[in-house]
Amino acid sequence: MRRIEVKEGKFVLEDEVEVVFEKRVTPFGNSAKVSVPKKYIGKRAYVVILKE
Repeated sequence: MRRIEVKEGKFVLEDEVEVVFEKRVTPFGNSAKVSVPKKYIGKRAYVVILKE
């Protein structure tokens, strides 16, 4: 089951979620990255960029 909805500035995600991370994006060469533990290699992830 997967449902993603963005409506009037609200974000709704319905999916089987294992863990949620809040991390700062850091520079990596000419790009950027978000580090997570190695045990999540190969897993599907969502990256949501928020206005600050």
